[in-house]
Amino acid sequence: MVFFRTRFRLMLAGLLALPLALMAQTGDLKLLDWRPVSQLVVRQTDVLKPKFPVIDIHNHLGWWGSLDSTRRYLEEMDKAGVWKCISLDGLSKDDFFKEHIRVSHSIAGERIVVFFVPDYSRIDEPDFGNKEAKKLEEAVRMGARGLKIYKALGLTLRDKSGRVVPVDDPRFDPIWAKCGELGIPVMIHVSDPKAFFTPVDKYNERYDELGAHPDWAFYGDEFPSKEEVLAQRNRVFARHPKTVFIGAHMGTLPEELHQVAMWLESYPNFYVDIDARIAELGRQPVTARKFMIDYQDRVLFGVDSPPNAELYKIYYRFLETDDEYFDYSAGLFNQGRWRIYGLHLPDEVLEKIYNKNALKIFAMFKGAAKK
Repeated sequence: MVFFRTRFRLMLAGLLALPLALMAQTGDLKLLDWRPVSQLVVRQTDVLKPKFPVIDIHNHLGWWGSLDSTRRYLEEMDKAGVWKCISLDGLSKDDFFKEHIRVSHSIAGERIVVFFVPDYSRIDEPDFGNKEAKKLEEAVRMGARGLKIYKALGLTLRDKSGRVVPVDDPRFDPIWAKCGELGIPVMIHVSDPKAFFTPVDKYNERYDELGAHPDWAFYGDEFPSKEEVLAQRNRVFARHPKTVFIGAHMGTLPEELHQVAMWLESYPNFYVDIDARIAELGRQPVTARKFMIDYQDRVLFGVDSPPNAELYKIYYRFLETDDEYFDYSAGLFNQGRWRIYGLHLPDEVLEKIYNKNALKIFAMFKGAAKK
């Protein structure tokens, strides 16, 4: 009898406590404000410096503040063990590349390398491709060592006819060819994450990010499909086999590494970098590790954010350790509600990703003809 009275009291106490629990869950907390703290107790490795000197192949040192910030960037590079950093902001428009190269070289010497960016606004001008190729050659004489293609090409850039300019538009052919002639790489970013091309609804895994940046959504009839944009890009690879192309953001398809592998097999002139995609890679550590090892000669390091020692440490931790379930954002925007796992790559693979593959590409440089 005592047993049943005790059990009844416990049940009654539970029922009385239930409304309080329900009240706690029916407040005004919005999903966008929910920031759960993991209760897992796992190893946390603080990688202060990389195992090998780093070449950051993908950065923007002209966009993110004045060029006077270059000295601060250099200090952060020193803290993080970054040997060289590539700025993809050498804009042809208004000859911005000249000032960017001048300031970068005056402060950092050869440690900051500038890539030239064609002026898309001139797409309808007669002989657009040859004119921009000529400016590219001028930039190379000044010290530029590559070309950057922004994602507007194939996605949002329209010519005077109102048509979206495809990536394989023949007006760009003289520029691709000039890169091959000069022996400089093309850092090419076309399309965006798969989730950006799907409805922004309850099924979209990057709903938070797209809610904060609605202009990053490319779902709808006014935009070409992601598949078509990538097919256009690949036709350029095939048409210009003597030009090296680096596919930014893991070829903009880190969600399907088997497909990226097929492209690497099909196009010997194609490479990829890991910038701003460790969120995608780190949630598939077994597949990503195998990919990095299998294609260790074709993967390059980059972060796509101004030099910051704390951010670089997250990338080193991802590549060098087997730490589990850790935050990848380091103060940047979160790409999805998940955490990542380290790849613990072998040293010979790390060294190639950190610097050897970039050095191999830069060694292809043939120089620009003198005026």
